Amino acid sequence: MPAALKRAALSLAALSVAALLTACGSTDSFEEPAPLPEISASVWLETAWDRSVGDGHDEQLLFLQPALVEGTLYAVSADGELQAVNPDNGELQWERELPERILAGVGADQSRLFLGSRDGKLLALSRTDGASDWSASLPSEVVAPPQSNGDVVVAHTIDGKVLGFDAASGERRWQYDGQIPVLSFRGNATPRVGADLTLVAFANGQVVALDSATGEPAWQYRVGEPVGRTELERLVDVDGTPLVRDGVVYVTGYQGKVAALDLTSGQELWSRESSSLESPELAYGNVFVSGYDGVIRAFSLNSRQELWAQSQLEWRRVTGLLAVDGVLLTGDFEGYIHILSQLDGSLLGQREVDDEGLRVPMLRYEDMAIVYSNSGELVAYRIQKQD
Repeated sequence: MPAALKRAALSLAALSVAALLTACGSTDSFEEPAPLPEISASVWLETAWDRSVGDGHDEQLLFLQPALVEGTLYAVSADGELQAVNPDNGELQWERELPERILAGVGADQSRLFLGSRDGKLLALSRTDGASDWSASLPSEVVAPPQSNGDVVVAHTIDGKVLGFDAASGERRWQYDGQIPVLSFRGNATPRVGADLTLVAFANGQVVALDSATGEPAWQYRVGEPVGRTELERLVDVDGTPLVRDGVVYVTGYQGKVAALDLTSGQELWSRESSSLESPELAYGNVFVSGYDGVIRAFSLNSRQELWAQSQLEWRRVTGLLAVDGVLLTGDFEGYIHILSQLDGSLLGQREVDDEGLRVPMLRYEDMAIVYSNSGELVAYRIQKQD
């Protein structure tokens, strides 16, 4: 990466971190996190297996999301330790020490794994053994996992550019330049790459659907409108990956809303006011939102009305939600997993995983929840309920 471009990327990253640290609600003063709730547990998390992956996020503000592909779990650490794991029992299938420091991953398709390196490269590796397949230079860093539909791999850089590469050769096919504000949160929504459309969310509050083959925009939708006099007040970042289910796109945004859109046209089907940097979750006819302020809310997909709100986790920097075995799971900055009832949001249990905290959303595998903690603990839990 040219020196001038690298300096620009680092400056943007510094601004993004500053925004994250100073805009705890943009119009609010700093909020103290709620104390760890004291509850009488009726649901527990039983460890199925656990292992360590390098130094994890290496005390950096990274989002190294593992990937589950065709019965194999892939996880990478910031120092370049890449592991392929059997999700049934946690046994190591293979591991590889990469020479690069890693900022983004893991993305995957049927043949390859995709990572973003600290020196601004898109890395394509074999799913069989982690051997290098190809690499391509990017205009700046990526912090969201690159994603592929098997034909094209898409990377979203921190300066708002979206690039499509041939998944087999690494040749650049197209580029889309999104507009980003002066300040944004450190992080990008992971692109959602489908056979026909790629959904990308931007720090200016927009979600854009691009033609996966050409990068041409098909439609765009504004999740949040910038309002206020200062850049902090006008933050409307969309960092939660759009969720697609049965031809409907569900999106959330900071100081914006939770909305349901028609996948083909981008037309809004319904929306409700919301502020979140996480992806929504669906289960049992409801959509669940992990609020930026730590309040968890449930909305009915039928009536579109709010069903309940759980505020005991306020300002605990909760992660995205995972619906598994009839409950909801979310992590927090102190490294606890909290178990909530899907019915009314009540807290049913909790478990400490890692005192360095939890940041990336959990993965569901059969009846298990797989957690990747900030320090590199990769753990699978099963739900145990009181008789």
